[in-house]
Amino acid sequence: MKSATEFFTTEEKQKIEAAVKTAEEKTSGEIVPMVVDESYEYPRAELIGGGTLALAVGLIISWAFGGESIWWFVPSFIIGFILFQRMIRNWPWFKRKLIHPDELTAEVEEKALVSFLEQGLHETRDKTGILILISVFERRVQVLADSGINAKVPEHTWEELVEIITNGLKTDKTCDAVCSAVKRCGELLQEHFPIKHDDSNELPNLIMENSNSTKA
Repeated sequence: MKSATEFFTTEEKQKIEAAVKTAEEKTSGEIVPMVVDESYEYPRAELIGGGTLALAVGLIISWAFGGESIWWFVPSFIIGFILFQRMIRNWPWFKRKLIHPDELTAEVEEKALVSFLEQGLHETRDKTGILILISVFERRVQVLADSGINAKVPEHTWEELVEIITNGLKTDKTCDAVCSAVKRCGELLQEHFPIKHDDSNELPNLIMENSNSTKA
């Protein structure tokens, strides 16, 4: 799985930043695409998955070689648990299968809300910040808009943007999808929040955040 900082190529990052700049030239709103490695570490998936696989292997080894002896089972289980837990941690596609889809969705929603506050989108002058969050591990997208926008734009609008980017993820055309979503945001903001003579760029045009919270 690509890390957030490697999710887009340098050329793609420049293309997204240019799309944001173009969109914001016509509105007082702020659009911030953000990519994160994951919204949560999901330790329970590693524990349950590792424990279940280790239990099965421990029982098989104990039965096959130790005459069902606990002295064969215990070390086999411990070693198996350590190995399987690390395996699950390093195989995102397998780890994802151990997590309920509703939990993935809930964690991405929470991450979007936390990021909205951490990145200062709630502090724009006219309350017109929009966060477009892509969470790589979960393969999910969340769009959050500040109160000034939500008061004038129908809520289902954000579902349209999520669908655009989600389809891009599925077809490996994420960069183009993000640019399309940014353009759509610009159109919505321009209609309700046109550019002001003293407008300034208050937020980054793109944030890439890995698990260690480094940004590029």
